[in-house]
Amino acid sequence: MKKRTRARELTLQFLYQLDLRGPEFLDDVAEFLRDEESDKSTREFALHLIRGTAENIDTIDDLIRDVAQNWDIERMAVIDRNVLRMATYELIHRADIPPKVSINEAIELGKRYSTKNSGGFINGVLDKIKDRRVVDTSSDAS
Repeated sequence: MKKRTRARELTLQFLYQLDLRGPEFLDDVAEFLRDEESDKSTREFALHLIRGTAENIDTIDDLIRDVAQNWDIERMAVIDRNVLRMATYELIHRADIPPKVSINEAIELGKRYSTKNSGGFINGVLDKIKDRRVVDTSSDAS
């Protein structure tokens, strides 16, 4: 598995737990990553995605709400919601990652860990976000 794909998988796992356990769980991110992954660059990319998504969660959720018509974000499947959050963070705050890569990785995560319909749902929402996006380059990192 590619390092960034693995980092996104770890990010999804952590965001899922964060969603269920609350924001105080964010304090455990470094320990979680050390326990789950030995590769330093994979941990660093996952940490960047986790912190970036968590720090921008309100803006990200508002954007998802705007494009996911007739879908209440709180009622989305937890996996789908967190895949969308992570990928939206990438689309908006990571100009160094091509939108197609962020979207394709998100679709694959949805297919792998959620329902058979998740891939299409995730693709539809992220495609709309991509079309609306204005990239914030102030937080780019490798």
